[in-house]
Amino acid sequence: MCGRYSLFAPPGDVEERFDATFDYDFEPRYNAAPRQALPVITSEDPGAIQRMEWGLVPSWADDRSDFGFINARAETVEEKASFGDAYERRRCLVPADGFYEWTETESGKQPYRVERTDGSLFAMAGLYERWEPPQRQTGLGEFGGGSGGDDAGGSGDVVETFTIVTTEPSDDVAPLHHRMAVVLAESEEETWLHGDPAARRELLRPYPGDLSARPVSRAVNDPGNDSPSVLAPPG
Repeated sequence: MCGRYSLFAPPGDVEERFDATFDYDFEPRYNAAPRQALPVITSEDPGAIQRMEWGLVPSWADDRSDFGFINARAETVEEKASFGDAYERRRCLVPADGFYEWTETESGKQPYRVERTDGSLFAMAGLYERWEPPQRQTGLGEFGGGSGGDDAGGSGDVVETFTIVTTEPSDDVAPLHHRMAVVLAESEEETWLHGDPAARRELLRPYPGDLSARPVSRAVNDPGNDSPSVLAPPG
C-alpha cells in the first residue's frame, strides 16, 4: 500500500519537472498523510498543480464521511464502483520524491523510505473525484461551492479528492510490503493521463526502474511530524 509519502523539492523544480505551475502556495511535505490537501496534476488540466484531499470520495456517495479511499488496487480498479468512473475519466499524477513502507520488528514497526536511487522526482498514478453533498432546500435556496484547504470540504462544500493506485511490489519493495504505489516513468505520465485503455492498463505493474529503500526515523510514524527530522536514520 501507500499510506505516507513526501514532496519537499523546491517548487520551481517540481514545476520544471512536470511542466506545470502551482495554483497555490506550495509548502514542502516530509510526511504527507491521508486527509491532507496535497498536490496533483489532473488529466483535465495538466498545466496546473492543484491541491486535493488524499482519500477519494466517490461522486455518488450520500455522505462523504462513509468513504476516503487512500489506495485503489490496480487489479480491480476498472471494476469497482468506487473507482471505475474515475479510472475512465479522471486520472491524475501524484508528484513525489519518496514514499514510506513499514516492516515489523521485535521493537515495533520500522519505517523505510523508498526513493529513486538518484533522488529525482517521480509521479505515482492516481485517480480523482469531485463530491458534492445532496442539495438541500433552505430559506435561501440551494447552497454549495468551495473546495481546497487543509481541511478540504466541510459538510456543505464541494470536495475534490484523490487516491493512489497500488500494485504488486518491485524487487526493491517486496521485502517491506506486499503492495506498492504504481510509480510511472516520466515517459509514461502522458499515457496515464490521456492514453487509450490498453496502454493505461500496461502501466499498472511494479515499477521496473531504479528504486532503493533505507530505514528512517520512527518519527515518521506520527503524521504530526512533518519536518526533515523524519528522514534521519533510526537512532
